[in-house]
Amino acid sequence: MEKQNENVRDRLLARMPQPENLAAYREETASLLAKHKRALFWEGIPATVLSLVAVGLFWMTFTPWAQRLGTREVQILDACACLFFFAGAMIELRYKIYQNRVELLKEVKQVQLQILELQASLGKASPPQT
Repeated sequence: MEKQNENVRDRLLARMPQPENLAAYREETASLLAKHKRALFWEGIPATVLSLVAVGLFWMTFTPWAQRLGTREVQILDACACLFFFAGAMIELRYKIYQNRVELLKEVKQVQLQILELQASLGKASPPQT
């Protein structure tokens, strides 16, 4: 089991960027997180719009205009409101999952940057080997 843990550790450390590229990696990470933040903003809009449409359709059934409609038409409006609300809830769920993935990515990148800073500081602090 120890050998397997060391193997996983070695593979993870091999995928890390080198300490010489710390500034470039920090800049790349900042741009990646900014890109995800913009995408998150636009990902949340459809859920809000669908939910507002659902509420609007539902409240339309209580207006004087809806009283001129038949029972069947009011039921159709309510069914459409339910469908819009369900679609909005599904999109909201997708948004929340994406938001959690971005938060996890942010934490992983922070840990990677801390590891790189530690490696860089250890590389500078240790005397040259001859």
